[in-house]
Amino acid sequence: MRTHTLPPDRPPADSLPARRPLPLPREEAGPASAVLDIVVPVYNEERTLEASTRRLHTYLTSHFPYGFRITIADNASTDGTGRIAARLAAELDEVVAVRLEMKGRGRALHTVWSRSGAPVRAYLDVDLSTDLNALLPLVAPLISGHSDLSVGTRLACGSRVVRGPKRELISRSYNLILRGSLSTRFSDAQCGFKAVRGDVADRLLPLVEDTGWFFDTELLVLAERAGLRIHEVPVDWVDDPDSRVDLLRTALADLRGVWRVGRALVTGALPLSRVQRPFGDDPRDRALRGVPNGLARQLVGFCVVGALSTLAYLALYSLLRLGLGAQYANALALLLTALGNTAANRRHTFRVRGRNGLIRHQAQGLLVFAIGLALTSGSLAALDTAAPHPPHSAELAVLIVANLAATLLRFLLFRTWVFAGEDEEAPPDARADPHPDPAADGGAPPEPHRAAPSESESHRAAPPHGEPLDQLGADEALFTERTTE
Repeated sequence: MRTHTLPPDRPPADSLPARRPLPLPREEAGPASAVLDIVVPVYNEERTLEASTRRLHTYLTSHFPYGFRITIADNASTDGTGRIAARLAAELDEVVAVRLEMKGRGRALHTVWSRSGAPVRAYLDVDLSTDLNALLPLVAPLISGHSDLSVGTRLACGSRVVRGPKRELISRSYNLILRGSLSTRFSDAQCGFKAVRGDVADRLLPLVEDTGWFFDTELLVLAERAGLRIHEVPVDWVDDPDSRVDLLRTALADLRGVWRVGRALVTGALPLSRVQRPFGDDPRDRALRGVPNGLARQLVGFCVVGALSTLAYLALYSLLRLGLGAQYANALALLLTALGNTAANRRHTFRVRGRNGLIRHQAQGLLVFAIGLALTSGSLAALDTAAPHPPHSAELAVLIVANLAATLLRFLLFRTWVFAGEDEEAPPDARADPHPDPAADGGAPPEPHRAAPSESESHRAAPPHGEPLDQLGADEALFTERTTE
């Protein structure tokens, strides 16, 4: 027996590259050049392993247009599972058998996915509870470059599920806990039917600590928090009545995992910047002509200016009300604060400098002021109609509500009309499309992206049949090579 340590092919600590579609399949594609590596983790599954593997292999051979590999990950089985896996690997070219000396579905997926060189890495349960017709929709968004991860869901509207009420209740309760505690947006964390792009897996897996059933949840939560795109596929699911999962122990372990991941996210202990896509890969990062940008910053600035303006308005109204009627005091106070509000928002919220367009901005601001005046004056008139002699406190309460409505309308008009496209501090390269079309400038179209694996990656992508794996260490995987009898 010879033991060696694989070199740690760690990606650099910068962000992920922009998503690109995978190249078209080649006719000579085989296990060594597989686009999809689909892992089937097993533990003491000698009764179902062979039938499920042959069914999966037949389906992929007949319906999957890319090169594929099926990796049977034996989690330290004590029955005949290892022997059956080795025989299937010897008979079928696209099947590989891997043995781990320790249990844990998360450990099996972490180990095999980390070692795989396939551009898309997936897994499914050995009982094939998920209908295989969902497999191509699962991996298609990853192959096309649209998404980073893809998951099956049993809780979407289009899903069709056959299982008992106990498991249905547990599944829905668990996902509600995730939504309430970790603010997740995916619908089903524990469906045994998932896929991930290879470049994402290489960056994301070192951050995932769990080696059991919580592995799926931790992977999805970290991906979502990093801003990666997760595609959900409604599946047809028939529950396996022979499932031997300890529900209570699994639930307790999952709750501990939720606490651990939540604490790490709150304290900022996870370097999620390593798995973020670059600026411009998300269409929302692109500033388009006529479309305002910087919404969050502008909203904060506008709220600060608006709060100060409201305080100034109330003070002016109370002062002017001593000598003027309610309508005149309201109009004059609103006019003075509108001029100051427009000037302050111009400079601090929308960051427009200089005298260019100053008169136009103030004129448009006065039109916005007129709308606000109509709202507040109409509110006062309605109050006078309802109560001929209202108290001063009632006038102030009505004016506060009317000013809130006028403030919201003022922000929308400022952002989309008065100061639209005049934020001087927007980065110049953010206004351009980060993926320009060279053909539009008369140039040659770009070369298609080819993700050619290196020689070492190709060797790692096709391990010998029946090769066992030892425990996955904290920093690297130790692999043990044995000759299959």
